[in-house]
Amino acid sequence: MESGVLPAGPGALGSIPVAHIPASGTQHSIRAGDYEAVIASVGASLRSLTYASRDLVVPFGADEVRPGFRGATLAPWPNRVVDGRYSFGGEDYVLSLTEPKRGHALHGLAGWLDFTVADKGPSHVTLVAVVEPQAGYPWRITIETTYALGPDGLTQTVTATNDSRTAAPWGTGPHPYLRAGDSPLESWTLSLPASDVLAVTPDRLAPIALEPVDLDPRRFDFRAPHEIGAAEIDHAFTALARGADGRAEVRVTDAAGQGVAMVWGASCPWVQVHTADIEPGHPFHRIGLAVEPMTCAPDAFNADAYPFDTGLIVLGPDESSEASWRISAIG
Repeated sequence: MESGVLPAGPGALGSIPVAHIPASGTQHSIRAGDYEAVIASVGASLRSLTYASRDLVVPFGADEVRPGFRGATLAPWPNRVVDGRYSFGGEDYVLSLTEPKRGHALHGLAGWLDFTVADKGPSHVTLVAVVEPQAGYPWRITIETTYALGPDGLTQTVTATNDSRTAAPWGTGPHPYLRAGDSPLESWTLSLPASDVLAVTPDRLAPIALEPVDLDPRRFDFRAPHEIGAAEIDHAFTALARGADGRAEVRVTDAAGQGVAMVWGASCPWVQVHTADIEPGHPFHRIGLAVEPMTCAPDAFNADAYPFDTGLIVLGPDESSEASWRISAIG
């Protein structure tokens, strides 16, 4: 080889082959009974989840740049920080605007981190990443998340630890797009036990006020399950009715009663629901129903600006916070 000349072609670096890493990162397959899931390391993303070979979430390819936040772990905030600006502890902060069309900071800082393995078995994997101090969020947060399959489905648990010397604002949630089946989303029946919905501006989805869901029952009131139909939803819901075990449950089913359920506990008092409206003809238009349990409301970093409890978590130095949710097959 001539001095200063590298070998040509992919995978060539002298005599050492370079392994190809898929665009979505390292792939972690887990299985239990009829359930199988694949978690991609970038964003600790749920890339696929099946039950008896039936998709429970909208999947994406291993060597595909993850479409948006599909399946990602959202942290250190879910949803939006309006204008990317907030005040905390007497200081003002400005975040990068990662939703440029609306001018907001969207879904946190962990979505494109490459999580490393801390523990793995046939039916579970634990991944870890660190949000380093940076402009707009000057705290170091260690995020550990475990995906575990069992007879009742896939449970994800997210634990955050504040490794900084001062208190930090925190929130988390997942971003799966649930699938009831191969029929159109319009024909799916949704059960959503929420009494309040967060009204937002139509152009930027900035929070306005909490409203009772029965002000627009066809669009927002699914306490009595009914078809989604033409309803376009991209809203956060709260005042969730819970079972005796303290858990809230969202269910989406097709005409045959087959579908998927998502269940979570008191750690998530909010849930964002999105009918994935893009534009007719777009391959992702209404491809699934995003159901995102959240530890806090949209724009919770600006909690003082709202007359309701946003659920913002404040992590003191060395403190930890945990939240979890489960996805299960119906039928």
